[in-house]
Amino acid sequence: MNILYNFFIRLYGIAIRAASLFSPKARDWVTGRKDIFRKLDAAFAAEPARAGKTAWFHCASLGEFEQGRPVIEQFRAQYPNSRILLTFFSPSGYEIRKDYPGADFVCYLPLDTPSNVSRFLGIAKPALAFFIKYEYWYNYLEELDRRNIPVFMLSAIFRKNQHFFKPWGGWFRERLRRITWFFVQNGESGELLSGIGIKQFTVTGDTRFDRVSAISAEAGSFPEIEKFAGGSKVFVAGSTWPADESIILPLIRARKIPMKFIIAPHEVDQARIEKLVASIKHPVVRLSELNMKNAARARVIVIDSMGILSKMYRFADLAYIGGGFGAGIHNILEAAVYGKPVIFGPNYKRFTEAVDLVGLGGATPVKNGKELKKTVEKYFTDNVHITHAGETSALFVESNKGATRRILDAVRNYGFIPSGFSA
Repeated sequence: MNILYNFFIRLYGIAIRAASLFSPKARDWVTGRKDIFRKLDAAFAAEPARAGKTAWFHCASLGEFEQGRPVIEQFRAQYPNSRILLTFFSPSGYEIRKDYPGADFVCYLPLDTPSNVSRFLGIAKPALAFFIKYEYWYNYLEELDRRNIPVFMLSAIFRKNQHFFKPWGGWFRERLRRITWFFVQNGESGELLSGIGIKQFTVTGDTRFDRVSAISAEAGSFPEIEKFAGGSKVFVAGSTWPADESIILPLIRARKIPMKFIIAPHEVDQARIEKLVASIKHPVVRLSELNMKNAARARVIVIDSMGILSKMYRFADLAYIGGGFGAGIHNILEAAVYGKPVIFGPNYKRFTEAVDLVGLGGATPVKNGKELKKTVEKYFTDNVHITHAGETSALFVESNKGATRRILDAVRNYGFIPSGFSA
């Protein structure tokens, strides 16, 4: 099985290089990995005093980074003499956070081949490693285990249909056993691990609750958005895909309930933004062009940059989270933390927080445009309903905070922090 795994890893690398000839994302993936080892070696050689004091955090992409960020920042606060190494697999994470000041060095993760793994770990020499949510690179895990470097999975979540729990999944289960400790989001994940003989886990919750709480507490002034909102009802649609927009656009055209709209598509390349703006056919302005003069006249704002959406939800009366007509919804907690009722498409049941919030009455799934229109009308004509849903969302986030503290307390109390990491 090792031979087969390594064959497919190398095949994946070849396929990405072929795709880079016509795909900008694949091109970023390839070019971003050039000279990684030379740059890493130079950066680490420049600080020999911190040799052996490296904490390595790995994230697949931007969403996992935001999930792991509270742990990274609290770890740095508790162990200021440590060196933080941050790696990404995807361009959508690295290209946005490559200058993240909370890490000493940020780079792409080299492809999971035995030679890359040996070289990477030989230079970085991490004293401990944190992987966020679900990144399982088996050559890295095997070599970390061989070198007796503790590895922790943060905010991990498991489902019974995953290959780890299939009759043929023995090879994958054996690799999971090489992980030092799992900090899982919920009891179901713990039960699944226990069912395959893995006992080294703690149910600590999801660190995203801590992250969205920190974002909501950050001061920020957006006078143009406040001018735009005025006294109108505001509908904020975040991380949308074309399938989401196909049911939101008729809502914009419907005038039964006067509303203003802020739409933040999941992808913000110029062609995508231009197509969305052209489809709206109402007074619309891009965020990059918004000013105090055109803010009052606009009925729709289209967010054409990354990193701002989480702060826009506080202007919402209702929040719609995209992705539910595709692979799955995006982060609903960014809206819920502000005490906003949340709406999303039907593909949400893989996400524990969404299932829980629907059950509590703070979120509503919709299957089509007709259901969306009906849901919006109910919220905006029933003050008791919208108030209850908003309060439920805020309480849901507040009551689930604390995973970051629980994780770091456990890592320290279980004796995994090396002696060189002075507090």
